[in-house]
Amino acid sequence: MQTFSFQQIGTIHSPWKEKFAVPRQPGLIQDGGGELHLHPPYNQPEAVRGLEAFSHLWLLFVFHQTMEGGWRPTVRPPRLGGNARMGVFATRSTFRPNPVGMSLVELTGIRTDKGGVVLELGSLDLVDGTPVVDIKPYLPFAESLPQARAGFAQEAPEATMPVSFSPQAQQQIASQQQKYPHLARFITQVLAQDPRPAYRKGEAPGREYAAWLSDFNVRWQVNEAGTLVTGVDPR
Repeated sequence: MQTFSFQQIGTIHSPWKEKFAVPRQPGLIQDGGGELHLHPPYNQPEAVRGLEAFSHLWLLFVFHQTMEGGWRPTVRPPRLGGNARMGVFATRSTFRPNPVGMSLVELTGIRTDKGGVVLELGSLDLVDGTPVVDIKPYLPFAESLPQARAGFAQEAPEATMPVSFSPQAQQQIASQQQKYPHLARFITQVLAQDPRPAYRKGEAPGREYAAWLSDFNVRWQVNEAGTLVTGVDPR
């Protein structure tokens, strides 16, 4: 067998500061956009000439936060409740023989200032700092197959968890209104997906969860009525 090496061509900047609470696919969170900053020598305007004519891109990236965990022949997909095992090649699990992922994202703009290139991206599912190894334009005629079968993930996951905010959280969000006008909507979109691990969803109400979203440590609890955001603490 051959061994290959790849150069990192850029780095993702996104509101997802840790793996917990990252949406399981791009496009699920309206306000979860980010940027791809290209690195030298790949940050030349010539390298992205014509890319502005495409609305979406495939990004090939490295699962840098989990690659040291190695690979597993079977995994427990969250969409199956975290109990049923599937072969790794029948899933999008991060624990793969080669820690390579792919994500389809919207291209909303291209900046070429100060000698660099930045791709402005729509909703994405990549952790801040993710290394990108390649970019390919999305071709709708070849890659949009509405009648294709998708096993256990034919439809998008439901985002039906009710989300409310405590008085303290409301005050904290209000104080950030000028710089982050859509902060409440962003948090609601994320938590409506119920990002808890499947094995946590049967726990008794009252446990507090937390995740870094954008520039805030968001804390919440889950009870019979849904999710209650208890704190939105800035860095």
